[in-house]
Parts: sequence; structure tokens; C-alpha cells
Amino acid sequence: MFEVSTSAAVSLPGDVQDSQLLIIDLLRHAVRRHPQQEIVSRRLEGDIHRYSYQACYERTCQLAHALKQLEIEPGDRVATLAWNTYRHVELYYAVSGIGAVIHTVNPRLIAEQIKWILDDAEASWLFVDSSFIPLLDEFANELKTVKGIVILTDAEQQPMLDHIWLPVQNYETLLSEQPREFDWPIFSEQSAALLCYTSGTTGNPKGVLTSHRSTVLHAQATLSAELLDLRTDTVLMPMVSMYHVGAWGAPYAAPLAGSKLVLPGAGMSGADMHELITSENVTVGLGVPTIWLTLHNYLHEHQLHIPSLERVCVGGAASPLGLVKTYDELYDVYWQPIWGMTETGPLACSAPPTAAIMALPATERYAIQTTAGRACFGVDMAIFDASGHPLPHDGVTSGELKVRGPWIASSYYRRDDPDIFADGWLATGDIAVIDTQGYMKVVDRKKDVIKSGGEWISSLDIENIASQHPDVNEGCVIGVKHPKWDERPLLLVVANKGHHIDKQDIYKFLEGKIAKWWMPDDIIVVDSLPHTGTGKLIKNELRKQYLNYLMEQSA
Repeated sequence: MFEVSTSAAVSLPGDVQDSQLLIIDLLRHAVRRHPQQEIVSRRLEGDIHRYSYQACYERTCQLAHALKQLEIEPGDRVATLAWNTYRHVELYYAVSGIGAVIHTVNPRLIAEQIKWILDDAEASWLFVDSSFIPLLDEFANELKTVKGIVILTDAEQQPMLDHIWLPVQNYETLLSEQPREFDWPIFSEQSAALLCYTSGTTGNPKGVLTSHRSTVLHAQATLSAELLDLRTDTVLMPMVSMYHVGAWGAPYAAPLAGSKLVLPGAGMSGADMHELITSENVTVGLGVPTIWLTLHNYLHEHQLHIPSLERVCVGGAASPLGLVKTYDELYDVYWQPIWGMTETGPLACSAPPTAAIMALPATERYAIQTTAGRACFGVDMAIFDASGHPLPHDGVTSGELKVRGPWIASSYYRRDDPDIFADGWLATGDIAVIDTQGYMKVVDRKKDVIKSGGEWISSLDIENIASQHPDVNEGCVIGVKHPKWDERPLLLVVANKGHHIDKQDIYKFLEGKIAKWWMPDDIIVVDSLPHTGTGKLIKNELRKQYLNYLMEQSA
């Protein structure tokens, strides 16, 4: 671990131009080098929309003029409740391009939280996809700072919203007749660009405010071979939503790489994904494990294949070994682990399919694919004990993961959390190990690790093994109260369609794969497990439900 001094003054500055790293230049670069490359979107209007980067840029210029007419000023937060579509991409570039801040809001939150986020950000305007109009009824007339609402739909499909007191406008009408060129301002690359709120499962979400500089640097890292390895022949389909950490940077990295960008709109079902993958020859997908589980369930049920797909880049939760093997053995698709958080910009490390990895025996390759990969250039990563002392990277010793780098958050938006951002590091809340080759593996979330009789049990390790059972579709391990051992693991499982789960068969499957004292005290078969809008298991909800389960059983 290297310490870098920032106190010493530069004695001799370099003779280089002081140009600024600005987000709009990512799209301008795409127009210069890849003007005819496509952005393809499934529209809420029901059809498929496709246009070139050149056409995207022209409409982005039109939108910039419209934003200025709405009197949106530099630094203003412009909020969106929108799916992954071409209009949302235009907003990404036009809003930040004029110096304002694009503020993506998760529409799957409850109305009370959405209102809280909009008020906390002091959003000035709100752009809304037509499918989220019913949400507006629950909070629109109570917003404190929003001056007006723009509906993202064709003009002829604009609904009447007379019951909303705020001015309501149509997106396409705003753009029509606007010039297709715009004189983009030049300002400091340290200016705020994108405001995202965490998808935490407890308390109010926390805002993370990125800059133009951090976003451009992240885009360059994202397309590199150390992360997503995007090229001009890549067809990229982000199934992670654009309201969640900027779709992991896909709308920024794809234009920079010249990749074809395929946007699923609201189509998140297995059938919708299969249709787009096959019709657009998608080669790389981005998403959380549950989205690829959804696709697999559909493909398996209908005996379908996805020959164009080469990689699925998976983050947001630990990669279950069962799904890693499934995608390899059934579909010849490389399951590429990535790791990051809203606070890390978001991508920080990955394990792409290098020649060395692909030459390994399957079991050794799978072991790497169920880690989080290695940190990319620019990201420093280390583990620490409870007293803040650094721990060895030996692949065995575990500690809290901390990271730092040029696109890692230094604080939360309008909050003071000194413990999380102490000494120039971001404390992630993940308990992890890092081996001698730099591969990092999350052992558990700090809040999810199970303390039984003074010893730690990793819920993720048990889930990982249970996921490989042929009858198990999804599993979740939580710590619940125990009269003797303080906490004990409880395993909840969802059966594969058409399969029956025998509890004793699961126990037999786990034998020899985990320590005896790690064995769950009970296994409960459930119809489904709760997830956040971004696909994460809501373990705190399950802990509340089952907290006293073993106590009641023993009584």
C-alpha cells in the first residue's frame, strides 16, 4: 500500500494545455469517430427506436436550447424518473453539457421517498416517462422546489394532467424547431455533473455527487480492458437502470468506445431480454445477478439460446457459483464479475476473460469469477481491522474494505459522515479478503455477517454453495436470534420451476462444503424473496420477519 504526499508544492509545472474534461466531449468524440454507430431503444410507445450518434448529438443540442429556455442555470438539479431510452441519454448529455446537474431518481421507491429525494436535492425541473405518471399523483403537488414537469413521450400521446398544479410540458414539443447546433460552454471539470442516491435498504438514501472530471475518467477506465473492454464491434445492453448509478457508466463509456448501445426501456422480463439480444446481436450485457437469473429461467423454460451473447458483466451483489457455471455450461457465456457502489462512481474492479483466465481449468476459473476481480488503474484498495490498522493481502485475512481514487466519493451530498470518509478513504461496509494477485472477494456485508458463539459466519459463502443445488433457483442466508449462540444462520430457498425442494437433501448437499458449525439451523422453502428496485436482496426485511424464528422453535 503506497502513501502519496499531497502537501508538497509542484516545483516545476509541465508545459501542457489546461483543457477541461467535460462530459459533452464524450458524445462529441463519438460523432467525430463513430457518427453512424447506433443507439437502439425499446420505447414505451411500443416500438423500437434507432438512430445514430450523430442524430443523438443533434437532438442533444436541441434539448440544450430547450433547457436554457426553461431558465435552467448551471448547478441546477434536473431530475428524471425514466427508463433506459434514447431520451434519457439525451438528458444525460444536455443537462450536464450546459453546466446543470442530471439527478436520476429511482421510480421504484415509494412515493414518500421519491418526494424526500427531490426535496433534498432541491430539483428545479422533473422529466418523467409516461409510465410513471401515476406516481406523480402521490407527490407532485407537494414538491418544494420543482418548477415544472416534462413528460417524455410523443406529442400526440401527451396526457392531460390538469390535476397537477405545476406547469406540464411535452418533451418532443420542447425540442421541435430548436437549432441542431449548440455552443457548449467551457467550465471547470470539477463542476458537479451527476447526482445519484444510494439504494440502501435502511433509512433515507444518501446522495452521491460526481464531477465532470470523475465521470470522464471513469468512462475511460470503464471501456478499458481492465473493466468492460468495450470496442467498436461491441453491442452493449445495460440491464442496470439509468436511474441507478448512471447505468454503471454505460451511456458515457459506449459513445467513447464507439460501441452500439441497446437500451431495453421498461422491458425487464426474460422474454424482453431474449428478444433484444437476438434481434440486435447483443454481445455484452450489464446487470445484477437476479436479472440474469430471470433470463436463464426464461431460456430454460422455452429451450432457447443466445448465441450472440459473449459476456454478462455482473455486479450489485455477489456472483452465485451456480449461475456462473450455468452461463458457462449452457450458454457458453462468460460471467464477468464487477464490483462497485454508488459511492465508487461506480465501477472499481473486475475479472475480464483474459487469455490466462480462460486457459485455467473450469474450477479455478470459476473461483476467480466468484470474486469481485481486481482493482483497475486509478483505484487503490485495502482492508482494515476494527481499529483501522491495515491487514495483509493474503487471501485469508478479512477486514473492512476501503477504497480511494479519482472517481470515489469524498463525502455524501449535504451530509457529514466522517467515519465513512476518514483519512482519504471510503469505508465500504463490505468485509473482504484480497489475495496476493490482487483479487478481492467480498465475504459479507458488515451488517449481514453472522456472529455465532463469538465466531463469524459468512452468509454469502453459504448462499453461493446452496445456489449450485439443481432444485434451488435462489437462496438467502440471514442471522437470527438463538438462545445459546446469540445468532445462527437460517437459509431461505426458492425452488426452480417444476422442482420440489427436500430440506434434508439440501443439508446433504452442503455437507463437506462448509464447516459443520456453519450449517444452517433450519431451511425454509419460500415462494419468493424480496428485492430492492436494483435487484439486491432486502435482508433486513427478512431478518425482521424471522428474527425470533429459532427462539420460537426452541420454545
